[in-house]
Amino acid sequence: MSEEHGVSVERKPFLLGPVFKGQGWDTSPFNIYPVKGRYMWRDVERLCDKYGIPFKKPSQFPRNGVLASRIAIVAEQEGWCAEFSRLIYRLNFVEDKDISSEELIASALDSLGQHPEGVISRVSTGEDRARLRSQTEEAIGKGIFGAPTFVIGEEIFWGQDRLEDALLWYKRHST
Repeated sequence: MSEEHGVSVERKPFLLGPVFKGQGWDTSPFNIYPVKGRYMWRDVERLCDKYGIPFKKPSQFPRNGVLASRIAIVAEQEGWCAEFSRLIYRLNFVEDKDISSEELIASALDSLGQHPEGVISRVSTGEDRARLRSQTEEAIGKGIFGAPTFVIGEEIFWGQDRLEDALLWYKRHST
């Protein structure tokens, strides 16, 4: 959709766990508030049906996504973040796989033509971990409380159903 509007999207992976902790939550608000959680899962099912996206509610939610998020930092820098994100989505929300499994992640990287040992080794220490931490702190500083969130200048738009609103805001206020 962003291409239709002539807008490029910059993906900035971050961790939701620290975002939730900043709100005083120790898990997803959809687990804390059961009524909201039931609605959210049903809404996700309807949206996936609407857009023809496969979906299966995972047996565990949320799952530990730290390794996948660290790899998304590398993928963002190297230009394969969208493909990696779609694959991790499929593994978690279609195949109900444990995305914290290094073996599963290695297989996913291999399927994308990436060198699993090199990528996993790279994200285990150093600069990429720091970048993920920094992007998480930046998200918290901007007032982001969930994903996906679209940021246009100082404005935030939360939820996939706000993408079009974010694009229109950009077109009206970016000149």
